[in-house]
Amino acid sequence: MTWAVATFYNDKICCALPVVGMSNLVTLLEHTEAYRRDLRRVEYGDERDPKMREYLEKIAPLNNSEKIHKPIFAVVGKNDPRVPWTESRQMLDKLKNSGVNTWFLMANDEGHGYAKKKNQDFQFYATIMFVRTFLLGQNLSAMK
Repeated sequence: MTWAVATFYNDKICCALPVVGMSNLVTLLEHTEAYRRDLRRVEYGDERDPKMREYLEKIAPLNNSEKIHKPIFAVVGKNDPRVPWTESRQMLDKLKNSGVNTWFLMANDEGHGYAKKKNQDFQFYATIMFVRTFLLGQNLSAMK
């Protein structure tokens, strides 16, 4: 949902922090682990159906990335079987090419969310830096 909010409600936010976020349900379904695909197709729609594929591509944050102008900090695990890290990377690549401030954190030894304390701590402090810079910093300057 964070990618969708950043895309379709960008004027209402200061920044966004998608954690293991999906940027395109078609690419998610094509690249998620095979054992998960059928269950996700029931949940999101079957990308193999041409009409559903067209709809999913139409609403995909990846295909509407020009609407994003606020800073983004994407957090992923390299070994995520649910949402491949490439979902966020493909989005960040598009955003970076359009001048959006992007941060990226990938733990090479994590999956869907961070379970190891050292990674949780690193994510926590990086999140504080991001929020302090792009959320609190904007609000503090607006209050002056």
